[in-house]
Amino acid sequence: MRLALEEAILAFSEGEVPVGAVLVSEDVVVARAHNTRESSKDPTAHAEMIAIRTAAEKGSSWRLTEATLYVTKEPCIMCAGSMVNARLGRLVYGCKDEKGGAVDSLYKLLSDRRLNHQVEVISGVLEEECAEMLIKFFKERR
Repeated sequence: MRLALEEAILAFSEGEVPVGAVLVSEDVVVARAHNTRESSKDPTAHAEMIAIRTAAEKGSSWRLTEATLYVTKEPCIMCAGSMVNARLGRLVYGCKDEKGGAVDSLYKLLSDRRLNHQVEVISGVLEEECAEMLIKFFKERR
């Protein structure tokens, strides 16, 4: 999660919403990413999406069943959906997103038994540090 926080700091310094993600498979960091929606003008350029795409491109398959994705903030619907589609093994995230979280807060996509895959979830890792960075970012923007 510390590496994901480093990515979030990069996003913050670039004027992006400070969310960072790191994808690990077999104890090896396969991808690191942070939000780049503003700079890329791409609405799908969330840290999670970039990390998943990068990992799939580097690997031998689009299936990430043995991988763990560390993210500083609870993923949105789009990102949670891509985790299901990628057959991600585990998600570890920092702070909740009460306004848009699709893992625990608003929706529970990763544990929905109606879908063809469920993702193991661990939440609250370095929660305060992750939340503080987002709070600081939005205070400075207002």
